[in-house]
This record gives sequence, structure tokens and C-alpha cells, in this order.
Amino acid sequence: MKILIVNAGSSSQKSCFYEIVGDALPKHPPVPLWEAQIDWTHKQGLAEVKVKTASGAILKEELQSESRPKVLAHLLKTLWSGNTQVIEEPKAIDIVGHRVVHGGREYQQSTMINSEVKEAIASFAILAPDHNPANLEGIEVCEEILGTVPQVAVFDTAFHAQIPDAAAIYPGPYEWVEQGIRRYGFHGLSHQYCAERTAQILGRDLPSLRLITCHLGNGCSLAAIRNGRSVDTTMGFTPLEGLMMGSRSGSVDPGILIYLLRQYNYSADKLNELLNKESGLQGISGVSNDLRQILEAIASGNQRAQLALDIYIHRLRSGIGAMLTSLGGLDALIFTAGVGENVASIREAACTAFQFLGLKLDPEKNVPSPDDREITTSDSAVKVLVIHTQEDWAIARECWQLF
Repeated sequence: MKILIVNAGSSSQKSCFYEIVGDALPKHPPVPLWEAQIDWTHKQGLAEVKVKTASGAILKEELQSESRPKVLAHLLKTLWSGNTQVIEEPKAIDIVGHRVVHGGREYQQSTMINSEVKEAIASFAILAPDHNPANLEGIEVCEEILGTVPQVAVFDTAFHAQIPDAAAIYPGPYEWVEQGIRRYGFHGLSHQYCAERTAQILGRDLPSLRLITCHLGNGCSLAAIRNGRSVDTTMGFTPLEGLMMGSRSGSVDPGILIYLLRQYNYSADKLNELLNKESGLQGISGVSNDLRQILEAIASGNQRAQLALDIYIHRLRSGIGAMLTSLGGLDALIFTAGVGENVASIREAACTAFQFLGLKLDPEKNVPSPDDREITTSDSAVKVLVIHTQEDWAIARECWQLF
């Protein structure tokens, strides 16, 4: 089966292409035959395109275009043309899988895309304005250039759909429940994949494990996983709630927003910009939303950067503690995504707070490595793992099962 994965985000777009041979899924994620990425943040008015193939072909270019669909279409065509070609024609693709951030209450599992599903994705844009429109854009570009090739929506909220009502429902008026205002949770593909991979590494059945997965990238969230299912998570009605993030505030006192509305005449658009684009590491440090640049600034003596890091770690520890109470114990703590996988000092700082649980980090193991691995001592009561999240492969598996 030939599977194209399209993961369209607000500022970047990732795609890859798998070919699965035989009647069973491989035990471990295979290397994609083709991988591609668009970055719209590289330079104003320019889209940076990068493509590589398993055979070693590489394409790098900058396109002057304000049209995201045109750039995406150009990117996808490198799959069957130029030196990065890996298939003869678009018709060779059997199915396309799309990551869709918000599926609301209606979509709790992966779904074949039709006009009704597209309308639903568009309607949920009010809940994920930076993500769902981009996801829908990717679907429509594929329809335009691939014709009738089947497409699948894999929803990032689906893994959290069975969170107990006590954790999912906000303590506002009951009308909120009737209006669909509740905790949905996000990064579900990543949390689910990392939980399954942890069970595989530890040689345990997933339902027997109590896990906390820490997805730490530009967006950050935690999930408490018991019996193989998410029972609590930090992101909520939107991807804004929870931990401090790159440019998102995470949870703040809602009274602050009322204060800003009354005293400074903030508009809804201004609040949205403030909380999603001008807060978090970026807002506190004034340096960047990228933790690597924050750490460089700290090394140069920047006190605001140090404060940003201190808040980040405090919020992370507090979040892990909250997830712990939803589990009643902990077998393993997992770190994933850009920061979780690559910044040893963040893992160390987070784990130090939980030594009272018998967690013992091994400094010699807590070092940079491309491999999934356990980083605790042999006598640690709680295992800590670093796992390279494979969202694209998780989407491909969903396509395989639906096709």
C-alpha cells in the first residue's frame, strides 16, 4: 500500500510517503521513501521548501509566493517529478492521511473524508483557528491534484475522547456542557504513539501501565494514561490551556482577561493575539519562542530569559503532579517532541521534583541520542523514557486499518 501523509500546520507543513509491502504492518516504523517540509516563517513572503528521499536525493528551494495552496501543490508534485521522484504518477497513491487538530465531540475516531467531514472540520475552526483551516487547506489541495484518491482525517482530539466527565467538564454553568464547551485535549496522536512505544520498550502490556506522557515542543501538553486510554490532559477546549508554551500562555487566571477588557478596552482579537502569539517563552523572555535561543540568552546573562525558563519548569512540574493524581501512581514518565527529545536539562529539571517517588535519573543515559531509550537507573521505581514521536506513522497506521 502506498500512503501519502499530509500534516498541514499554521506555520509549517510536513509530508511523507510510505510504501507498506505485504499483508501486515511492520513492528517498527519504516523509513519514509520521501519526506518534505514547508516553512513559512523562514523569511517574510518566502516559503522554504525541503525534500529528501530514502535514496539520498535532496531538494532545497525558496519560493516567492503568498499562496499556501500553490506552494503545497508544488511540494507534493516533487513526489512524482524531478530528482526527488519516487512514484511514476499521482494515481500510484492508494490513500492520503491528514492530521486534523480538532474533531469536536462528533469525531472520536479516524474517518474517511467526504463533503460532510470537510464541513465539520471547517466548523471546528472556531475552536482551533490556527490549525483546522490549514488542515482543510491540505485536504482541498490533495483533492485538486490527486482527484478521487481516498483521503482519511485522523483527529488529534480522538485519543482524549473518553476522558471522564469529571476531568473533561469545566465548572461553569451547565449550559456550557450543552454547548459543547469541555476539555477536548490535543497532541493525541503523539501521546497515543508514545504510550504504545513505551509498552513495547518495557515489554509490558499497555493496559497494565500508568503513564504520563510529556509532549514538549512549541506547543506543550501532558496526558495521564491508564488502561491504555487518556484519563486526563492539560490542553482543554482549545490548544491554549495548560502548560507554558513557546508563544502561548497556557492557563492563566480568567479574571486577568476580564481586567484587560474593562481597564484597557482589549478586543477579542487583541486577546487572542496576546495569549497565542505574544506570551509563553516569547512573551516573558522577549527573546524567542525557541528554547534553544532562550538557553543561549541565559548563558549570556539575560535575566528575563532565566525567568522564562524558571516559569516553564515550574509549570511543567506542576502539570506532571496534577496528572499523577489522576493515576494514583506512576510506572513511567515519557518525554517527546522537540524539547522533550532533545533538551536533557529540561528532563533533569522536571524529574528532580519527583525523586520522592523513587525516580532516579541516570546522568550517563540522559544525553542526546536519536534512539528511543530509558534514562533511569536500574533500581529506579519510576521509569523515564525518551521517545521520538512518530505522528506520521501513527496516521499511516490509521489509513492502513481503514483502507
